[in-house]
Amino acid sequence: MAFTTETAALLVLIGFGVGAFGTVIGAGGGFILTPILLLLYPHESAQTLTAISLTAVFFNAASGSVAYARQRRIDYRSGIVFALATIPGAIGGALLVGDISRQAFNAIMGAVLAALAVWLIAGERWPLRRARGHLEQRVLTDRQGETYEYAVPLRRGALFSLGVGFLSSFLGIGGGVIHVPLLVRAFGFPTHIATATSHFVLAIMAGTGTATHLVLGSFHHHGFRRTVALSAGVVAGAQLGAHVSLRLGGRVIQRLLAVALLALAARLLAGA
Repeated sequence: MAFTTETAALLVLIGFGVGAFGTVIGAGGGFILTPILLLLYPHESAQTLTAISLTAVFFNAASGSVAYARQRRIDYRSGIVFALATIPGAIGGALLVGDISRQAFNAIMGAVLAALAVWLIAGERWPLRRARGHLEQRVLTDRQGETYEYAVPLRRGALFSLGVGFLSSFLGIGGGVIHVPLLVRAFGFPTHIATATSHFVLAIMAGTGTATHLVLGSFHHHGFRRTVALSAGVVAGAQLGAHVSLRLGGRVIQRLLAVALLALAARLLAGA
């Protein structure tokens, strides 16, 4: 697909939708954006497309984090530890994706999307065992005056974040769609704190992955232009998503998202 004015406008709109939806659920939106890019650009390398997606995730997460910071819902003490743990994984994922063929990447992405869809649909029936042992107590009061009290298994969270950093950077999906359920179901975070803190972690992780891709030369001329158009959309969309998240429940969104993920997974697996 050649880069034209019409293409740029389409990418801005896609970025806006991905940014808004990704911020609502704290997932960064890359898990939607990467498969869309795979379908739009069937002849582009996986390395270039994950670089574009990860950069858009960075701008989405950074913009969303600013909005969530205003709402005072980010757990900075936990988020900094988790973010630092994602950095080695994010670098490793960005390095490894260049060695994977496009056909193999499509198959891996399709399988991951299908697994995520099943988790979103049935995950509540398979509750993860809450961590025990050393827990750090947290008390946060947001801008609306609501107080959240919970305990964080910081060491276990850091270990999981290392894996999330690798997988999200390798696939260019951001990782929030994995991280948020882990924070809520395994680590005991309140949902609103989990989505805000996940965005903060994503900004640092995706920024690290993007910097690695810049050093590797993963972008080319058209790649930069596509990235700029998508990023412009996600920055605006993230602000809307953070605002909508104050009023919207997640159950219906999860069901619609699962259907979309299954459709994208089927399309990718059919062409793998």
